[in-house]
Amino acid sequence: MFSVTTSEQFLRQARKFFKKHPDLKPRFVSVFEALKQDPFQPSLGLHPLTGKLAGCHAVRLTYSYRITLTLLITEQEIILLDIGSHDEVYR
Repeated sequence: MFSVTTSEQFLRQARKFFKKHPDLKPRFVSVFEALKQDPFQPSLGLHPLTGKLAGCHAVRLTYSYRITLTLLITEQEIILLDIGSHDEVYR
């Protein structure tokens, strides 16, 4: 089981994101729970990022929306960094 933490920036982004997309809250909860169980589940679409976000990973919230995160495997810890549309998250 992984522990999941958030940054203050993530909490601000999430508040703004869920004001615009309240219908995605249940999907976020299911993704959050799945991350805690096993972030490598194929349904999450976990993939490493490159460029200025190298060292980070992303998971699919929906086809259009992503959550970026840092995955510390040795410590069984996941830190959520950002949430938003594909283009917003990968900026």
